[in-house]
Amino acid sequence: MKQILLAYVVVSIVLIALLSVLSYGYGSGYVYVYWREWQLQTNIWLLLFFFLSISVSLQILWLLLKRYFSREQRKVETVFNFKNLHPYEQLAVIWLLDAAEDQHTFIRQVFAQSGLLKGVMEARMYSIQQQYPQALAALNQSSAMAFELAEIQRIEIYLAQQQPEQALTHLEFLNQHELSPWLFKIKTAYQKRLVALWGEFATKYPWHYLRSTKYGHLDADTKQKWLTELLTQFEQADAENLQALQQRYCDFGEQIFSQPYAIQVLWLKLLSRLPDLAAQHERLAVHMLSEQFNQEVFYLWFQHQLLKQQPDYAKIEQQINLWEQKYPVLPVFSFAKWHIFMATSRYSEAEQLLDLYPEHVLMSYLRVKSNLKDQPELLKQLNLIFENNSNFVEIKI
Repeated sequence: MKQILLAYVVVSIVLIALLSVLSYGYGSGYVYVYWREWQLQTNIWLLLFFFLSISVSLQILWLLLKRYFSREQRKVETVFNFKNLHPYEQLAVIWLLDAAEDQHTFIRQVFAQSGLLKGVMEARMYSIQQQYPQALAALNQSSAMAFELAEIQRIEIYLAQQQPEQALTHLEFLNQHELSPWLFKIKTAYQKRLVALWGEFATKYPWHYLRSTKYGHLDADTKQKWLTELLTQFEQADAENLQALQQRYCDFGEQIFSQPYAIQVLWLKLLSRLPDLAAQHERLAVHMLSEQFNQEVFYLWFQHQLLKQQPDYAKIEQQINLWEQKYPVLPVFSFAKWHIFMATSRYSEAEQLLDLYPEHVLMSYLRVKSNLKDQPELLKQLNLIFENNSNFVEIKI
């Protein structure tokens, strides 16, 4: 339909130009039409506009009717051969059946005449068959107008080939690249795919992701997976990786306090393994516990306090008392204060705490431990049993 309208626009311009030249010095003319009892008096311009309007209307009406009857006919038509389907219908069937790997020859034939997508689709077929060198070669021959689509496929190939440096380079470049105008209509889908690639890269190569120059590529769920992978692979990190991790946290600044609580917990666990960020660890833990109580966060904070060269027991006790007023009747506070009393030689107060919460596992552990303090071998076995409990969080005292 666009081609028809464009043709009429061109014809109209030519006729207007021709009539303008012929009418120069003679005016717009006079046309008189008499038929039966009807008569029409006008000029050549209005008559031209009338005939063009009638012609365009009839042409569009014919096209719409033709499409309608063709569509209705296909609804009742019995299909006996896949080849009788329209190419877009064939592609839809392949997409619905996820049969691209089996029908790669047909897909290549469909896009063989496409100057825009031929190279990209060739590369996709090679990638499905895990023929990555051929896929990269096809991408090198692809159209410049399909640059973004080719880059996305390159990133997928580099991730499949376990080449994180190459993948990061292309991700960074694509992240800064201005989207081609013809892709604006599907900009949301394009950005969603790019975010998914960043997420795949971050979870697959968590330490390499720290080298990215800009942040904010990951959604909350993916960021949580990335931080979990960092914790899982923490022992494999070198000095450069740890420095990059510290810098990433420092770059967050105050933004860390607006992150989801689960992400803050994971960052707190990472900070507990970074001695240079001890102050940041304490600040984050206190902030989290001021918002809501989390026993795991409290353990991490308490362990961090006790691991200091010279623990400030008075300050620790004062902070615990403040939290105890805000979150009453929590046995973990008594558990922590017992260790403080024992470290500051306040044995009678520690003994009084042992009478609290008779059925709680932490306090039961302390009661048994207190009775076995003169039997180091049994105490060692008790600690072994307690530390093997699935709910145990290690506290080094």
